[in-house]
Amino acid sequence: MIPPYRVVTPRLVLRCWQPTDAPRVVESITASLDHLRATMLWAANEPQSVEDKAQLLRKFRGQFDLGQDFIYGVFDRDEANVLGGCGLHPRVYEGGIEIGYWIDARHLRQGYATELTAALTRVCFEVLKLDRVEIHVHLDNLASQGIPKKLGFIHEATLGRRCPSPNGVGARTIWTMFRDAYQPTIAVEAFDCLDRRVL
Repeated sequence: MIPPYRVVTPRLVLRCWQPTDAPRVVESITASLDHLRATMLWAANEPQSVEDKAQLLRKFRGQFDLGQDFIYGVFDRDEANVLGGCGLHPRVYEGGIEIGYWIDARHLRQGYATELTAALTRVCFEVLKLDRVEIHVHLDNLASQGIPKKLGFIHEATLGRRCPSPNGVGARTIWTMFRDAYQPTIAVEAFDCLDRRVL
């Protein structure tokens, strides 16, 4: 099943990227490079031109439509500002999905990553009916270590030399929530590709 195309929380809109978002994405990533390069491998290829970013966003949208990978932009409620990006990645064992996220450095420490993670967790269990949600965090990313813990995920493992980053290969922590431990923690509205409400 394909996740919702648009997810709305009290402060955020998560939606599929559009090529027209490219200028704002480039601006957001460029303003956050030092922050992102510490733990995000993809940041080694940044900054990209607006044209290259538009092509990448088209690829993300195509993967979403084909049910391969599900990458969202993170916006404020009126969608005037790009606050980051996130995704649901079906690259873990059957029955589960991995949540990933990044936040624009200018909008850190406002609880946005926690809010979007809580919303996507709710989507995973209530819309997609999955058994397991995982969050994989670079061991050096101390701020991100606190997010799954705050939301009730359990720390299942720390794996050495499993998390490549621009600064070399570091350790990865794996946090998991299972369906039988899930409790909703946030109000969420979610809509499919025809803008029909599914949550």
